[in-house]
Amino acid sequence: MERVFIGDLRQHIGAKVKIKGWLQTLRDQKKMQFLIVRDHTGLVQVAFEKQTDTAMAEKISGLGAESAVVITGLVVDNPIVKLGGLELQLHTLEVESNAAAPLPLDPFAETLPSLDYRLDWRFLDLRRPQAQAIFRVQTTAVMAMREYWLQNGFIEMHSPKLMGSASESGAEVFAVDYFERKAYLAQSPQFYKQMAMAAGFERVFEIGPAFRADPSFTSRHMTEFTSVDMEMSWIDSHEDVMAFQERWLQYVYQRVKDKHDAEIREHFGFDLLVPAVPFPRIPMAEAREIVEKMGYRIPPEKKGDIDPEGERLIGKYVKEKYGHDFVFLTDWSINVRPFYHMRHPENNNITRSFDLIASGLEITTGAQREHRYDVLVKQAQEKGLSLDSIQFYLDFFRYGCPSHGGLGLGLSRLMMVMLNLSNVREAVYLFRGPTRLTP
Repeated sequence: MERVFIGDLRQHIGAKVKIKGWLQTLRDQKKMQFLIVRDHTGLVQVAFEKQTDTAMAEKISGLGAESAVVITGLVVDNPIVKLGGLELQLHTLEVESNAAAPLPLDPFAETLPSLDYRLDWRFLDLRRPQAQAIFRVQTTAVMAMREYWLQNGFIEMHSPKLMGSASESGAEVFAVDYFERKAYLAQSPQFYKQMAMAAGFERVFEIGPAFRADPSFTSRHMTEFTSVDMEMSWIDSHEDVMAFQERWLQYVYQRVKDKHDAEIREHFGFDLLVPAVPFPRIPMAEAREIVEKMGYRIPPEKKGDIDPEGERLIGKYVKEKYGHDFVFLTDWSINVRPFYHMRHPENNNITRSFDLIASGLEITTGAQREHRYDVLVKQAQEKGLSLDSIQFYLDFFRYGCPSHGGLGLGLSRLMMVMLNLSNVREAVYLFRGPTRLTP
């Protein structure tokens, strides 16, 4: 007998079926036993009359909550049952795995313990339907990203995560032993997606792990995260990259809404809004002025930059003024951008770069890259970088390279924004931070 999903039982009234799932609740009464069984499609009540088989009744009584079971039974219409107006009259019960009692974490308790404790027992925490919904939405979002890229001529790439030299500025990198020398975990595929531009690929994307040795304990930082990257050639400015990203994100949101609208409403309590394009754009200098006019003083060390509270206030400002959840902060100072960002021809102190702020949270950094070898060398030297350590990268631009630009987006941060989650640790399958390497 083939398995039937609980969500499809209504189509099998009057038939004998097999279900497989978790025992969520057992109500062991004097004459009857009621098992609430769950699979990823829903819940069903399974009824058993004790006097029909005392051995079976004892077997059921010995089950712990969250045991894995296989049940066969007759599907009957029963309007008084709250779970779908039907129930399963039990015929056979096979215990795949009896759960020990008590559970260290009851995923269906009225009050859940702290997030950090739940992360200790993440496999139990992930049994919650809301938690599983996050990853169903993420699956659709990632599929939609790929769909849009492929519709627009992109090639998927997979870059190495072990590097012979520290990428970008060399800060916040993990060094690892690599035979007789040091290697470094990649902070991003930045150098390699630019290599693809020099190779003539024209348009590339990658979804893969990235690593930052950042000792932060905030609700938005991780030491290992999934980075969503793209790069495109023959652009005129960073505006081309922003215009592509806003249409790409609009497509992703629409696909998620089409498939998960009811599920998001049920588990997260709101209607997903598909963003209108174009997104608002605010130069960084103007954004700083706006935040200060709102009564917030940006920390002095953030010269030319903006801090998380400033991002939140900009998000609030844009929502009130434009009715929009997204805003591009553009034209960042050279002091806070890496050496490979192209500078404005009219103002050499600012770069053709942007961050995308979504609901007050930075989720993307992007730019037009500098593709002229001599200029790139000069800018690297100005940043105090050793040319020897990045010569392999500089060589990409010595033998003909088109203008290009791209972006990197944090997948879990996008999920935070999309589903109104308060902490990135909820949006990642297994969190890695400065003090967490297990489970």
